[in-house]
Amino acid sequence: VPADASNPASVVVSVLNISAVLGSQAVLPCKSHRMVWTQDRLNDRQRVVHWDLLSSYYGDSRMERLCDMYSAGDQRVYSSYNQGRILMPENAFADGNFSLVIKGVAESDAGTYSCNLHHHYCHLYETVKIQLVIAKRGEEASEYWDGEKPVLVAPEGSTATLPCVNRNHIWTERHSEEEQQVVHWDRQPPGVPHDRADRLVDLYASGERRSYGPLFLRQKMNVTRGAFALGDFSLRVSHLESADEGTYSCHLHHHYCGLHERRIYHVSVTEPAGEGKVVNLTTHGLAPAAGGDPSVFLPSDPNVVRGHNVINVIIPESRMHFFQQLGYILATLLLFLVLLIIVVLVTRKRRQRGYEYNVKKYGEKDVNLKEFTVDTTDLTPHKSEDIRLDYKNNILKEKAEQARSFPAKNIDLDKGNHDFLP
Repeated sequence: VPADASNPASVVVSVLNISAVLGSQAVLPCKSHRMVWTQDRLNDRQRVVHWDLLSSYYGDSRMERLCDMYSAGDQRVYSSYNQGRILMPENAFADGNFSLVIKGVAESDAGTYSCNLHHHYCHLYETVKIQLVIAKRGEEASEYWDGEKPVLVAPEGSTATLPCVNRNHIWTERHSEEEQQVVHWDRQPPGVPHDRADRLVDLYASGERRSYGPLFLRQKMNVTRGAFALGDFSLRVSHLESADEGTYSCHLHHHYCGLHERRIYHVSVTEPAGEGKVVNLTTHGLAPAAGGDPSVFLPSDPNVVRGHNVINVIIPESRMHFFQQLGYILATLLLFLVLLIIVVLVTRKRRQRGYEYNVKKYGEKDVNLKEFTVDTTDLTPHKSEDIRLDYKNNILKEKAEQARSFPAKNIDLDKGNHDFLP
């Protein structure tokens, strides 16, 4: 099954080279605490905002928690002094406006404020800092940037609003929990690009699991059942073979939290180190004859049985693609050659017909009677001469005899036509 190319581009966070011995088990570590699925059993208390104040008004710098607010609860003010004089908008998590309003600004309110947004489900933490300065007498309210944070100057006794706005969908909408989390493993054989990798397994936070490939491959490659509870999505490959070499990648997708990470592992399989003497593997498991080549050594342990060497030949898919394209090109050339032969034969046949027509045409000469001069001086009438003709019927014979017996007359055809008119 090819890899899904529709997923957003993942950020490669690590690339590891793993070398394992033939026949052993390899573990490809893939862990992320941000992918741990924790069902919201606290009525959406996964999102919280709180305001803190770093002040040196009382001589020493100290951090004080002013108020906080959960997405599914009311806001809480910690100091009784600030009850009713500081507040946040009630629809903060719906509108994305977490600004803090301070009524009746006093000198003790000066300091550095921090707006802290926490998303415990997505493990996101964002902080916005603002400095509040109390204006001196005659000084007007103003705002400016000191290079690190905004500075708000407010007169004493006025109402100041410390801005903190974040309208990202993570803070303004609830998540659909397990439907948003998916982990999948891909494998690229040597020579195969990333976009044509084979999918090994898909894992969903809902508990659904999809494995791909033949049965023996599914049995030797697995991920623990409690992956989303532990955040451990490591792939374990047992009984390693040379055919298991390649590039493996672990894709972590949390669509709601905006997490898209990819970890890459280059796996190579090595031959196990022999415990006895070196054995020449070119003998294909055959014992050397007595007095053979001294460069061939037998193992010291007589119980060791040498098996036949199996060479796994992996043809990359790109090479097959090359032969496929070459076949298309050869088929096209063959078709073009056949068409060319047909055109040549048809052209030759048409030319032969043209030659025959020209010979016949020029063999017959057109005779124009106007080009010949006839001498009529030697012509004598032979009207009375009996001409013996063979006639097809008696009617033609009678007409011929009448023509010889009666002289020719001038007949006015117009006059004859007038006799027949009424």
